[in-house]
Amino acid sequence: MRKIAIAVFALASVATVCAKEFKAGFARRDVTPPFGIFMPGYFKQRHAKSVLDPLQINCVALSDGKKTAFVMQIDTESLSDYVADKMRDAIVDATGVARDAILLHASHTHDGGQLTQAAEFGTKTSAKTERLAGLYSQMATSRAADAAVEAIRDLKPAKLSYQRSFARRISFGRRYLMKDGKVRTNPGTNNPDIVRPAGEPPDESVQVLRIDREDALPICMINFQTHPDVVGGETITADWPGLTRTVFEAATLGKARCIVINGTQGDVNHCNVMPKPGELNGLKRDFDDVDRGYEHSWHMANVIAAAALSVWLKCVPLDAGDINYRCDIVRVPAQKAKDTDEKNLAWANMVWKMHADGKDSEITRKFGWAGMELTTEVARAGRIRKMASHADFHDLPIYAVTIGKSVAFGGFQGEPFNDIGKAVKKNSPFTLTILSCLTNGSRGYFPFSDAYVGGGYESATSPFGPSVADDLIAGQLKLLGDLAK
Repeated sequence: MRKIAIAVFALASVATVCAKEFKAGFARRDVTPPFGIFMPGYFKQRHAKSVLDPLQINCVALSDGKKTAFVMQIDTESLSDYVADKMRDAIVDATGVARDAILLHASHTHDGGQLTQAAEFGTKTSAKTERLAGLYSQMATSRAADAAVEAIRDLKPAKLSYQRSFARRISFGRRYLMKDGKVRTNPGTNNPDIVRPAGEPPDESVQVLRIDREDALPICMINFQTHPDVVGGETITADWPGLTRTVFEAATLGKARCIVINGTQGDVNHCNVMPKPGELNGLKRDFDDVDRGYEHSWHMANVIAAAALSVWLKCVPLDAGDINYRCDIVRVPAQKAKDTDEKNLAWANMVWKMHADGKDSEITRKFGWAGMELTTEVARAGRIRKMASHADFHDLPIYAVTIGKSVAFGGFQGEPFNDIGKAVKKNSPFTLTILSCLTNGSRGYFPFSDAYVGGGYESATSPFGPSVADDLIAGQLKLLGDLAK
């Protein structure tokens, strides 16, 4: 079992910031999709029928007078590599900012519009659905470029400060060892077959980067990490990341702008399998045995925003410095051993076809899978099919944007397990390291090696071999170390 201690950081001494050189800007654009658009996030057909709250692009521009970088957050389940590339191309064309200085982070709300391929979820789509997806992608790309342009126009001399707090009992490990010896993802509330959690405790830390600007509203960058899979259904919502922005800005009486960065969240979510009295308020059982509810998403937003507000006026100054950025490539093995033989591939093709034909009930009757177990096995079939003709390795991009030796933003192109974030933040040479999942594309889950032994949804669907988490930790720390020199 991994034992990764959460570091205790000493408060930095007060330092002078050269405000004439370091500047920051902020912009926000609406990207709420039209009704009828396909909603990714489950291996299930869903199309938007209503809107609970708007979806947004939030952009922070950072400049040292010579180089400029963007940290952008988009309310969507994920960005396919293709869409992320198109967005970055549009931003480069509109601003001239270097491509590797652009971090496009998908919040991972499971109730957003389609900015990826519906085929990845085993769904057959109509011509209308494909047309809507194309139009929405064009609109979101245009809005991303607009946000970048406006954030540069909004650049003002700025100073940095930071603090940390905690948001308790809203994020939980979602993998559990069961009495039958298997590991299940989201086994259900009060399931008597649960033996114990199959991982370390979740990272409940809330990191706050405060950016005070001359003659402009301050910017609050909040970093927390858990799945935004709280609402479900066919209703558009930004889930807890968007609602946290709303709560924080309302609590400051509109005197701050807020952006929320979702961190390493691959194996944690809101599901509390052993709830205390009252903790199930606002939740009800969904199709995959997961308890979901919009009211609970608001609860999570209240807790995270309150944690940030508790330190907002007590932040510790940081030195600003040169803006640096880089993209490195980490080569990791593919997960394809034992899955590409004729028997397993035939099984995968059969299961995937039944699912694509809308025959999940027949899959349940044939194999006995239901709830999250059904989702896991369908995902496994999809991964086997996809990896059958894949090379033996993947080249995974990792990204970083840094401010002097004080602040680092590190981006992963997928869904890292929680302890990846713990390890990187603990060993980073920067005072504050903010990590983001699903940045500049979407490649899948990044589990630790023990997850491949125990099983569960994450390792079943991951196209990467068991060393991927350790490879990414080493790669990200090397990248940050090089930029800190």
